[in-house]
Amino acid sequence: TDNSCRVWDLRRRNKEYTIPAHNNVVSNVVFDKSPRSEYVLTSSFDCTAKLWATKTWQHMATLKGHDARLMAMSDSGGDDEERGPRYVKRQKIVHYGSLAEGGHDLRAGPPDGDSPGDHSDHSDNEGGQSNIEVSKEYLPLNQDDIRGEKDDILEEFERRKRARLIHVSTDDAQVKKDLRALGQPICFFGEGPAERRNRLRDLLSQLGEDAIQKRKEAEEARAKEQRKQDETTWYHEGPAALKAARQVLAHFSLPRAQARIGRQKQDIETPESARMARNQEVQKMLKGLDLEASQIADTRPISWCEFSPDSQLLATGSWSGLCKLWSVPDCQEVLTLRGHNDHVGNVVFNPKATIDLPKSGPNLASCDSTGHVNVWSMESSQPLMALPNLESRVSRVAFHPMGLHLAACVYDNSWR
Repeated sequence: TDNSCRVWDLRRRNKEYTIPAHNNVVSNVVFDKSPRSEYVLTSSFDCTAKLWATKTWQHMATLKGHDARLMAMSDSGGDDEERGPRYVKRQKIVHYGSLAEGGHDLRAGPPDGDSPGDHSDHSDNEGGQSNIEVSKEYLPLNQDDIRGEKDDILEEFERRKRARLIHVSTDDAQVKKDLRALGQPICFFGEGPAERRNRLRDLLSQLGEDAIQKRKEAEEARAKEQRKQDETTWYHEGPAALKAARQVLAHFSLPRAQARIGRQKQDIETPESARMARNQEVQKMLKGLDLEASQIADTRPISWCEFSPDSQLLATGSWSGLCKLWSVPDCQEVLTLRGHNDHVGNVVFNPKATIDLPKSGPNLASCDSTGHVNVWSMESSQPLMALPNLESRVSRVAFHPMGLHLAACVYDNSWR
């Protein structure tokens, strides 16, 4: 469109020469069909064609004779003596007519005796309209395709009509909320509030004006069904060992619960002044606490520590995966427990450890973020036993006060 032609070297992929060809837009460029391709012919909207030599790119001749834009041209392709350019001039003729002429429906095919390729132009002088050309050329039409396209166009018009009647909030925050409710991005790159409202309007015209309300109702129905399932009480048959363990726990826990309730009743009967005096004594004792000793327990952060039942040992767990036992109060390392490869969640003592449980027994238990739970003695740095991998992070473990059961809290929303 800059009125010039450019010559390119396809092997080097660079421009070799620029021809200032015409005074208007160049519409076509044709090389002659000889083996040497000695000439190039260009046509332009300035109603001229020009001939150029390919060796020097010099202007050879200007061809004039048209009073309208030159749109196309071609080489004759004959001998050197016969070769010459051909020009095609766009016709400024509008053809009028119908698909049925002379009582024959052209959509059904050509009349008898005519082949699809036979066509000619005739001038219909009826009514004095000699400028109307009638053609026998026909175009076979697929009725199903036409009907489908027509239906699609009508449907699109109806959708746009519905879109104009849909009321969309002018609050941009509400528009974003509605888009989120429809499961659509709340914002596109470079999209402003007006474009966002139009996008929501188009979506509602396709899905229905009540699409947001229907989606909300569906989500509420799913949430209600989920709550119903969560609140449903269900039972399953457990093994005989579970029944025996529950019986042992009940025999142990019920007397202790009865004693606890008795103490609570006594506390209620205690005068308010006595309770306040006891709380003040505890507060005074806590204020008097001071640092007794300090020790660097590991090169990584310490995740847990716990005193033994006799308060003579301290167990620590760290992010390095190591658990250590320390003497109290001199903070000397007694034993290093090696069995975890990731962050230790916690390490706990058996309630009977250091009291009436031998050192070779299950004195400690620990867990980590890879789902491993180890049970330790106080005689070896290796685990006494390892429970089956729980396949999810274990946050905490704890012994039952009897010391016969160990519980674990797992990140898969269960406890074992």
